[in-house]
Amino acid sequence: MTIPAFRLTLVAALGLGLASCNEEAKVPIAQGHGPNPTLPEPVKSWIPTINLSKAVGWTGDAKPTAASGMQVAEFAGGLDHPRRVYTLPNGDVLVVETAEPPKPDAKSGPMSWVKGYFMDRAGAKVPSANRITLLRDADGDGKAEFRSTLVKDLYSPFGVVLSNGRLWIANTNAIVSVPYKDGDTEITAKPEKLVDLPERPLNHHWTKDLTASKDGTKLYATSGSNSNVAENGIEAEKDRAAVLEVDVATKQTRVFASGLRNPNGATINPATGELWVVVNERDEIGSDLVPDYMTSVKDGAFYGWPYSYFGQNVDERVQPPRPDLVAKAVKPDYALGPHTASLGLIFNEGQLFGEKYAGGAFVGQHGSWNRNPVSGYKVIFVPFKDGKPNGAPEDVLTGFLNKDGDAQGRPVGVAIDKAGALLVADDTGNKIWRVTPAQAAAEAGAAKPQG
Repeated sequence: MTIPAFRLTLVAALGLGLASCNEEAKVPIAQGHGPNPTLPEPVKSWIPTINLSKAVGWTGDAKPTAASGMQVAEFAGGLDHPRRVYTLPNGDVLVVETAEPPKPDAKSGPMSWVKGYFMDRAGAKVPSANRITLLRDADGDGKAEFRSTLVKDLYSPFGVVLSNGRLWIANTNAIVSVPYKDGDTEITAKPEKLVDLPERPLNHHWTKDLTASKDGTKLYATSGSNSNVAENGIEAEKDRAAVLEVDVATKQTRVFASGLRNPNGATINPATGELWVVVNERDEIGSDLVPDYMTSVKDGAFYGWPYSYFGQNVDERVQPPRPDLVAKAVKPDYALGPHTASLGLIFNEGQLFGEKYAGGAFVGQHGSWNRNPVSGYKVIFVPFKDGKPNGAPEDVLTGFLNKDGDAQGRPVGVAIDKAGALLVADDTGNKIWRVTPAQAAAEAGAAKPQG
């Protein structure tokens, strides 16, 4: 991104201001996890904390670090900003290669310039490939030896789900679909639009994730807010900060749940049939606030944004206040730590990882920009019991930051492959990583035919 000289001067000046600002986390990150996270008083400052790792990518044989008892290997590389990963019933893996769309309506100003500069530095400002790539591991060695473009000419797609013989795709501005037959490697049919999704003005949070009800009659699309805390006016938030339910037959859309600042990772909890999402919470009130979270999504529920957070904790920046809505705000199920940018969520229905991991959830945390020190930049596991979170999270995949604090990779979407292994989309490293138990990986290597 090229920045005019006067803007570079502004960035440098603000950078000095940021460097001299000593705002940093005072609450241990572990206290920002679980059903009852620590919520200190907000920090008020006219300059927000900006602490974003520079994107450098992986070099040589470098790779993330798997947890004890696990092993990680590259499933596929050379991708173009992979954000979402999805496993088809036959074992083929879909990768959504995408980035934000052009934003002609985006507001300008000093802080917009500064944030844009840092996002470019973090590798977020890239052209969108606008396609879904199919990966196939036909010989079962844990590495995709075949790839093809399954669907092309999309528009900043993100969510994808197979239901009733069609592949449903959430572009940033609409849900579209194409016919799919088992084994397809290229779909030439033009995507058919089902319904529009909120786009302009602004399209601040552009990712629209997607899942389907078990019978396929309903689709659930996430729609992030058009602002941090409604500073662009509440009228810009129509059908945003919400999960939308779409009736496939009638093409009718309604708000299923609201007050969710930036929900993603829409998936059905197999133990309960409930819809779950991960949510990126608000920024600019300190390194300790507000915890991102994962939660079951109840029909008709309001989760607080922008008027309150984590239940009924009022955000005084939002004027005029809405005590009537705050009184109805539902407390989320489980905090994931402040500013982690949790974007990926999948329940572990496989058996490969054993009983300890059965029924729990893997979460891809893309990494913070508004926290000192940084948070996220890893994949975690949250244990579940009887369909609810039950215990502290544990790190599954770390090491995305190098010794200098630069981002070699940033995890986004997660999926379970047909063998039960964990797949992780890395949009900075342009790879898909595959995590298995160390013993399973060793046995697979021993069983592989020798040439």
